Amino acid sequence: MKNSIKKITAVILLALVTFSFTTLNDKKEIKVDKSKVVWKGYKVTGSHEGTIAIKSGSLTFDNNKLVGGEFIMDMSTIANTDLNGAYKGKLEGHLKSDDFFGVEKHPTASLVFTNVKATGKNSYEVTGDITIKGKTNSITFDLSVYGNKANATLKVDRSKFDVRYGSTSFFDGLKDKAIYDEFDLVADLEF
Repeated sequence: MKNSIKKITAVILLALVTFSFTTLNDKKEIKVDKSKVVWKGYKVTGSHEGTIAIKSGSLTFDNNKLVGGEFIMDMSTIANTDLNGAYKGKLEGHLKSDDFFGVEKHPTASLVFTNVKATGKNSYEVTGDITIKGKTNSITFDLSVYGNKANATLKVDRSKFDVRYGSTSFFDGLKDKAIYDEFDLVADLEF
């Protein structure tokens, strides 16, 4: 009986000590209605830009240091903001088509952080797995956190996700019809 009580006491003490020194990660859900993601694509003759909605997302902190994150983008919300009328509708439809993001077959895209390294008081270098059109590739970008807000700028190479339309990586002789492979995503997040 004495040995059992000693063992139970030892287990309880070990659990208390372990719990005292273990920090629990704090997962902060992104407020999707207060967050914004802007895309910008470039072509030989100019550029286009617009928005895309976050379906869900979170950032994970340990002792107020960013340690993880994950996001799901609603690809059906791709919108253009620099054109009006028929041209706007035509571009949005084309971006949602199989020529670009194939939204009917691939309604979401995702980003899952795989490594987070602090580079300053509020800044981090993030590496993550980004999935677009069912293809996953690694991406590295800088992310800053200030209070309950974060922002990041990502350069995405669309050719790695089989987004071929107008790409000189896949087609020759496009001349001024060429669309550059890299596009920008600028995320302003609130949590």
